[in-house]
Amino acid sequence: MQIQEIQAKSIIAPSKIPSCDYAINPYTGCQHSCIYCYADYMGFYSGHCEPWGQFVDVKINGAELIDDCQKYRGQEIMFSSVTDAYQPIEKKYKLTRQILEKLVPCQPKITILTKSTLVTRDIDILKQFENVQVGFSLITTNPEHQKMLEPGANSPSERLEALAQLKTAGIKTSIFVAPILPYFTKLEDIIKAGADRADYFLFDAFNRKSSKKVLSFIAKSYPQWLPKYEYVLRDENYKEYKSKLKEHIDKLMIEYKIKGKILFSGK
Repeated sequence: MQIQEIQAKSIIAPSKIPSCDYAINPYTGCQHSCIYCYADYMGFYSGHCEPWGQFVDVKINGAELIDDCQKYRGQEIMFSSVTDAYQPIEKKYKLTRQILEKLVPCQPKITILTKSTLVTRDIDILKQFENVQVGFSLITTNPEHQKMLEPGANSPSERLEALAQLKTAGIKTSIFVAPILPYFTKLEDIIKAGADRADYFLFDAFNRKSSKKVLSFIAKSYPQWLPKYEYVLRDENYKEYKSKLKEHIDKLMIEYKIKGKILFSGK
């Protein structure tokens, strides 16, 4: 793992995600090394030749770049869009914590999406925001599958325990089920495990942008599943896959009486 400290020019950027106004990415690169990650294009733009998941640039001056943040009051800021703000290196640098401390007086809406239980370290700061939500990405409750798909991240049980801690602390919580991977993602198991810990669920389908890496993994580790993946990803079948998936999620949300949103169209 290559770690380097860099001087960033800015730390708060307009977000391309419809539900958020701005995004903060304290790091470039991610130690979680998820095989399905769509953000691997950042390796090219940051000038790295190392494989995605094998480098992290630490924006060491990130907190210093937040001088006058009053213009962000009431605006929604997401941590993070192309990295995990609580990946293991955050334990050393505390960069995310420092940035949050600088934002408290401005009171933006804070949304955090992570796979790391380290976020519980900052419950004391998170409680100082009037509007804050912490979501955990969770695509499987099977620890063996999780370790293969997300080798650097915390286990499903650890994430669920962290969600419980956050909810007990009075912080709004959510579970982001994405990407929904055939055979790996057992939606009912995830909903059962998280229904009493998450205030809200978000669901998104398998994004074909990361399909090459996923197919390579499937071909090597689960070749018997490869025909299913190849079938789903064909243009003529992809819409049908999403339509059936949306129908299944709708039924589960009603059955388990959970609040949530499906982020993909069934058309």
